[in-house]
Amino acid sequence: MCYSLSLQSSIDFRNRSSIRIHGDRPILTSNLKFPASAKRDRRGRLLLCRGRGVVDSLRYYRHTAVDLCGLPRHRSRVDCSDARRTPAVTEQPNFSEFITSERVKVVAMLALALALCNADRVVMSVAIVPLSLSRGWSKSFSGIVQSSFLWGYLISPIAGGTLVDRYGGKVIMAWGVALWSLATFLTPWAADTSLWALLAARAMVGVAEGVALPCMNNMVARWFPPTERSRAVGIAMAGFQLGNVVGLMLSPILMSQGGIYGPFVIFGLSGFLWMLVWLSATSSTPDRHPQITKFELEYIMQKQQTSTRETKRITLGVLPPFRRLLSKMPTWAVIVGNAMHSWGFFVLLSWMPIYFNSVYHVNLKQAAWFSALPWSMMAFTGYIAGFWSDLLIRRGTSITLTRKIMQSIGFIGPGIALIGLTTAKRPLIASAWLSLAVGLKSFSHLGFLINLQEIAPEYSGVLHGMCLTAGTLAAIVGTVGAGFFVELLGSFQGFILLTAILYLLSALFYNIYSTGERVDFDATG
Repeated sequence: MCYSLSLQSSIDFRNRSSIRIHGDRPILTSNLKFPASAKRDRRGRLLLCRGRGVVDSLRYYRHTAVDLCGLPRHRSRVDCSDARRTPAVTEQPNFSEFITSERVKVVAMLALALALCNADRVVMSVAIVPLSLSRGWSKSFSGIVQSSFLWGYLISPIAGGTLVDRYGGKVIMAWGVALWSLATFLTPWAADTSLWALLAARAMVGVAEGVALPCMNNMVARWFPPTERSRAVGIAMAGFQLGNVVGLMLSPILMSQGGIYGPFVIFGLSGFLWMLVWLSATSSTPDRHPQITKFELEYIMQKQQTSTRETKRITLGVLPPFRRLLSKMPTWAVIVGNAMHSWGFFVLLSWMPIYFNSVYHVNLKQAAWFSALPWSMMAFTGYIAGFWSDLLIRRGTSITLTRKIMQSIGFIGPGIALIGLTTAKRPLIASAWLSLAVGLKSFSHLGFLINLQEIAPEYSGVLHGMCLTAGTLAAIVGTVGAGFFVELLGSFQGFILLTAILYLLSALFYNIYSTGERVDFDATG
């Protein structure tokens, strides 16, 4: 039994990307494996003979592309017209291939880095309670001490994002982790030296951590095709939220064993260990990775939608067009989304241990645990949101509508849940409302956060830096303002209601002005 594959127009096949056999799925011709036994006849046709154990199938890398045994006729002609009508398609990897791929290892390392990032950040939210008691700080002054991290965080995102776009995420992330781990490790010495030294150490943590999310966005954009980026961001941000859980739950335990400064030493040393693994096991781009398979590399590169114009801009190191970036409303949509996200994130992260301690009169360990539970929920729902977002896009939902759905759930949901939090009479009920608010908040990562890569892929790092700067300003106002608000009005509930209203208004703004399409920042208007 023989099957013939007509190659009469070889030029057409070099220019066309795929073929079909009897209406079967497309096969990428550049990766089609022909058996050594295949021969050409006098008319130039490729004959694939089955019988006497010669060949049973055409193979596409490790996968059977066409089972010849299942074809209904003895001879199948596949010509250039088939190739001409068929769009370029790559084989989708199955779950086992995806989970063991090099790109998943990269995003897992990013998740660990973001976990350390938040653990180093949140440890002060727990330590501030005994520090305030021992040094007689008021709630407003405690808010200023906690905001010292944000003053540093305000400085670096734009510069860090620009460096990430130019030099790649690997090197910049390594420097960031090294600096914030050193600053965290030295915090006990700084606190015993003077208040100004403590504020400077926390500000240095903020400066270094300002590059973490731009690095994550850059690495995800380079390592993952568009149909997998939501899942990748979900995995990375799950690590980000688990860092809150680890910091809030382990800090009281480490304090009870090693004193108030124990967590700072442990988390600081962990960062240096992470950096050693990161530098030896990752690369900024897939094509530079020594262990990536040919199948995975070609799958990533063929799915990428980065244009030559983008690459040229990054290579030449052209100064980012800040004015043109700010002239487009989709830019303001992601900036407002990030600002509101940071306001809610830092207010809840910084003040919830104090909230549970002062409103429900639970001890420090219980307050930290009640505050940690919501972030566990956020880590879980973040991956679910990422999977659902990718599924919507693969099934034909537009990227713009998908981002608006995710953002609406991520902002309207927390707004309603925070209103419910103000009515809670018991700490368990309050933690449940807070878990719902924080869990739904993770959906916004698949709205404004991943939207940065879509509207400005060539400027995603610097645009993320601009968004983080705006978010940091909002977080400073929220974190410091909460302390003064409580002192003046004597109630946390009023500030929580204000935060809920801001969530709802931000969701409305994003839905009006956002888009999932690439924005032409070279055009005026």
